[in-house]
This record gives sequence, C-alpha cells and structure tokens, in this order.
Amino acid sequence: MAILESKTDRVYRWLLAYIDENKFSGSQRVPSENAVSRRLSVSRETVRAAFDRLAREGVVYKIKGSGTYFNKDLALSRELNTGGAPRHIGLILQGQDQSANARLIDGVRSVLPAGEVDLSVFLTDNKFANERRCLQTVAHQNFSGFIVDGVKASLLNPNLDCYQDLYRRRIPVVFYNNYYKDLRYPRVIVNDTQCAGELMELLIAAGHRHIAGIFVYDNYQSIEKFQGMCAALKNHGVEFQDDYIKWCVSNEAHDDSFIRSIERFLKGLPRCTAVVCCNYLIYMLVRQALERMGRRVPEDISIVCFDYSGDDWEAEGVTCSVHQGFEMGALVAQRLLWMIDRRDCEDKGYSYVMAPKIHVGRTVKTL
Repeated sequence: MAILESKTDRVYRWLLAYIDENKFSGSQRVPSENAVSRRLSVSRETVRAAFDRLAREGVVYKIKGSGTYFNKDLALSRELNTGGAPRHIGLILQGQDQSANARLIDGVRSVLPAGEVDLSVFLTDNKFANERRCLQTVAHQNFSGFIVDGVKASLLNPNLDCYQDLYRRRIPVVFYNNYYKDLRYPRVIVNDTQCAGELMELLIAAGHRHIAGIFVYDNYQSIEKFQGMCAALKNHGVEFQDDYIKWCVSNEAHDDSFIRSIERFLKGLPRCTAVVCCNYLIYMLVRQALERMGRRVPEDISIVCFDYSGDDWEAEGVTCSVHQGFEMGALVAQRLLWMIDRRDCEDKGYSYVMAPKIHVGRTVKTL
C-alpha cells in the first residue's frame, strides 16, 4: 500500500527544488513563508514546519529583518536527486522573465515521457560566471543532455570550452532563443527579422516615421530584432536615426532604476511618435516611464513589443509578438530526445525557426 506524502513533505521537496534551480544564480534568498503558502495553497504552519526541517539540516538560515537564505556551499555540494529515471535532462535558463520561464518549462515537461525523464532546472541570471559554475558542476553528473538559453550571446563567450567538452563527450545540447554561433549544436529560435518587419509595417502603415527603439546589446535575440527594424525602415524608405535607438545591457533591462534613463531618452526625442520595445520587461518599464511623464498610449505615443510574455496581451490591448514559450519548450525538448535516441551531437536538421505570432491590439495610433 502506497504511503501518502504529507503536505510538509511536499513543501520540503518544493523548497529543495527551488534551491537547486537557483543555486547557480546570484540570489540566495528563499521565498517567504507567506509566498510559499500562497504558491502551494497550504497553511503557514505547514510551510514553517518544512522551513524548520531545512534549517535543522543546515540548508537554510534566517537573517532577522532580512529574510531566509539558503546555504550556497551546501547546495552546490549536494547530489541532485534524479528520481531514478533512466534519463536526466538539464534546463539552463537566464531566469529574469519568470512568466516566460514557467511556460517554457511547462512546454518541455509536456513532451517528456512520464517516469522516463527527470528534468533539473538551473538559472544563470544571464551571467558568464554563473553559467560556467553550472556547467562545471553538472557536466560530469549523469545528464543525458541539456537545453540552454545562452548567456550574453552577442558577446564573445568565455565558456565555450565547457560546451566543447560536452561535445567531445557526445552529450547533446539544444539552444533556444540565444545561441553561440561558434558551436555545432542546433537551436530553436523565432524569426525575429520577420517579426520586426511585421511590427514595423503596422507602425509605418499608421503613418509613423519618427520611431524610437530600446534594445539590449548583449542579447543575440535583441540584436536580430534591431537588425530587422533597420531593414524594415529601409524597405519602406524611412530614414534611420541613431539618436532614436537606446542600447542597454541585460542587467539594466531588468532594473526599475532604468525607468529614469528611459524618461530622459524619450524627453530628448520631441518628434518621436512611437516606441519599439525589444521584450516584455522593457515594455513594462517603458509603460511606467510614460505614466510618470504623463504621456498616454496610444493618444500621445504608440508602442509595440517583441515577445510579450505576460498572459494578458488581449486584455492589455498591446500590439506585439506573443511569446510562444510553451510551443518553444515542446520543440526543444522533442529535438533533444531525438538527439539522445540517435546519439547525435551535431545539428543534423534539428534546428527550427518559428514563425512569429502577432497580436494587433490598441497601442498603435493612426496619425
């Protein structure tokens, strides 16, 4: 007769999984008791019991007035609990966009055969050092393959030797979104050039000519979106203006203090009628900046967004490309399983380019 797992055991396992997921990231903070209680729909007493067990084991500790943190040295030294499945896959994410990550993970899990594949998720915070620490730690454990969103992929990556080591050992890797051109591994990406063309067409057809763009220069996806914007402007005979492009690094793009920089940028463009946001997080910061400036969308300024990863694009009424996280997760997982079955390591037709999914909302004004 099977023994039912207690609620405390379930919370305990969830917290261990959270720590495993975050042990290569920069943060050691664990969600609060209230947050875990809401997330798992259990009482605070149940959550507190699980935290107490982790504290007794030395896995977590509390700092009065600050919160609960996990012991990173212990987390890094703990063996992964693979659950006994014959295959073990690692999913290495940048981690900043939680809603996008959640749907991608759901997509990956949707094609993994139940009981046959264990999935371990790791976050890098889009930092080279975290990526290297992750790869060096997990590379020689019992992994069948990896799914990876590359770190600062538009820059020269110092961790290519880690991936080359995986390749020499015939461990398959599939990249999604951001990939490293110097590697032979396959990737699943969205056609960002086509996406930029379709979004720019909507703006230009509505009469916009002075169009600003905010892009992340250490993100390969963002570079392709920028190039697509430039091509669309050229194809429609619209002059490209350097001053109308704002570049930032990925760390800035996820920081509320960046809002003030966006304000200064837009205030310096009095003729600007529209803004192109390279991702959902940039879009959210731009909306906050416009609100602080007292500028309405689309009455005062139009806006379009790449990769809108919130689930409210229809309610928000935003003109955007919808982030296809679930679909992408299923595609990368299926390709990795094929590579594992066929003992392939190189890209033998496994790469895939997804068509963008465009939603026409209410954020573009016809001039």
